Amino acid sequence: MLKTNQPFLDYLEKIYNNQENKSNIIINSFEKGEKILTQNEVSTNIMLIKSGITKCFFTEKNDQEYIVEFLGKGEIIGEIEVMKNVPCICSIEAITEVTVFSMTIPYFQSLIKSNINLNNLLLDVFAERIVNTSNRSSYQQLHSTEHTLSQLLELKSKEMKVSKEDMAAYLGITVRSLNKALKDSKEKMV
Repeated sequence: MLKTNQPFLDYLEKIYNNQENKSNIIINSFEKGEKILTQNEVSTNIMLIKSGITKCFFTEKNDQEYIVEFLGKGEIIGEIEVMKNVPCICSIEAITEVTVFSMTIPYFQSLIKSNINLNNLLLDVFAERIVNTSNRSSYQQLHSTEHTLSQLLELKSKEMKVSKEDMAAYLGITVRSLNKALKDSKEKMV
């Protein structure tokens, strides 16, 4: 539910500390609730989360949000859009205070052409995303909302604070349905 990638974070910290041109990668901070990337807008940088937690989500035409994933340290954002030369596919919003390594697009593109380690890390990220998407889709088909909700509540109690709206968006249900599921789960516990 919360994705992190320590090897990618270690890799980029090393490049950041050893860069000759200190403007190729800089550190930016975002406050809770601040948009880092916005769906359908063009991004000017590739970012890797140094610390904090974000939500990655789509906004449908009816203004309903669907949270794809919660992203933490070491997760890269904006790379697919640069590789495909398209506007942002989804929005990324800080749900805690977030710090990112922000890399210029030309520098990222030069690294892709010259650095096999970056390419291997990106391949691993893409493969992991495909596996996670498949697993989540099949899991939601096979398990009840209550089961997925219990896992989300467990994560919430350990690692992060998630609003009811975000929980519902992650589960792909309305807040009303979430409230019913929460009530039902409390009744089962008693």
